[in-house]
Amino acid sequence: MSKSKDFTLGLISGALVGSAIALLYAPDKGSNTRDVLSYRLSNYLDELTHLIDKLSDEKKSISEAKRKGDLVVEDAKDRAEDLIREAEDLLNTIEDTKEGENKAD
Repeated sequence: MSKSKDFTLGLISGALVGSAIALLYAPDKGSNTRDVLSYRLSNYLDELTHLIDKLSDEKKSISEAKRKGDLVVEDAKDRAEDLIREAEDLLNTIEDTKEGENKAD
């Protein structure tokens, strides 16, 4: 499992266990306990929604960074290929010049 799934599972499990313990040891009336549980559950859901949104934004940022990185690599590849072609052309020109000089001798 990924870290975010483990965290989410832990968050939900903790909320459920905490709720069960609160019910077992509740010194208050049932209506008060339900109100407290409802409030806490609402807070947990808000936190969970916030975390999901944050993870989604981070995923988008990572995807954008990967895309930009791929573009940089592709550009570097193209430039390296161009340099290799230029070097080969220069080498061919030098070889042609030497052959011409050898024929002239």
